[in-house]
Amino acid sequence: MGKEPKRPEPSFVQSHWASLPDVHRFSHQAMATTFEIIVQNADGRYAEQAANAAFDELDRIETELSRYVENSDVTRINNALAGRPVPLGLDTFECLEISGEIHARTGGAFDVTVGFLVDCWLDEERKPRVPSAQELEFARKHTGMRLLFLDEASHSVTLAESPVRVDLGGVGKGYGVDKMAELLREWSIDRALIHGGFSSVLALEAPKDTPGWPVTLSDPNDRTRTLARLQLQGVAVSGSGVEKGGHIIDPRSARPVEGKLAAWSITADATGADALSTAFMVMTAAEVKAYCAGHADVRALLILEGDETEPSAEQIITAGKWEETELAY
Repeated sequence: MGKEPKRPEPSFVQSHWASLPDVHRFSHQAMATTFEIIVQNADGRYAEQAANAAFDELDRIETELSRYVENSDVTRINNALAGRPVPLGLDTFECLEISGEIHARTGGAFDVTVGFLVDCWLDEERKPRVPSAQELEFARKHTGMRLLFLDEASHSVTLAESPVRVDLGGVGKGYGVDKMAELLREWSIDRALIHGGFSSVLALEAPKDTPGWPVTLSDPNDRTRTLARLQLQGVAVSGSGVEKGGHIIDPRSARPVEGKLAAWSITADATGADALSTAFMVMTAAEVKAYCAGHADVRALLILEGDETEPSAEQIITAGKWEETELAY
């Protein structure tokens, strides 16, 4: 978030929205990407006022969650000494609570304390490097949700070790999208689609006389190749990916993940979808299938790299309950 380098992510490509009546689109720059609110409402001026209020809420949230904003909650956590409680705003506390829950449910695949591990595998130009044994040992010691003790009564966090490097980039956009949706509902705006850079998408009620907001998932290496066609209503979709030559770190092994190019998750809320798409990039295909089998409201789509004999032969894997009409590959 903030000045954080952009992580390459699969895109969501809108389809046929322009043909829908009374649809208004509003955009805003935040968290190093473009957020957009698409509203179906007869009163365009009212829709614009509601969207601007939602964007104001997003800006407020970013000032708490970004590790690049001086004196933000996350900056204060990362500068804190072990054993000293750090009071937090409600948004940061909620993000950490949710992150802890998903960390537990994914067996540690999602971890917002992974900052030192990520940084030690990158050089000064943010290109891949191999860390020394000492660097890796330090990073591992200062990584793990076990290092964060949350106190709900005081809305504070206490570190077991210091320093830590918390980064809410894997959950913050989704959280911001969910909070914008809450505000739109307060304005009685129910028919809307919200996205943060198309990597975190939340659909509220469908446009009138339609089955949902039409969205397609495309192969990040070939945007002309459609993998799925969705009609979204009351559901969130998030995508994560890695560009060729880059890597994502598995916090469980402290090493780069291999063999996966992209992952999408579909679930009820954008915060959970955002975190799960990150976790699914780390988890094996078997682990993702097992997760979706145990969580009926979650679906996943993965792109795996080809093997050594045929590196260009990508493999598409789905998990959870998909309709045959949704899949296009």
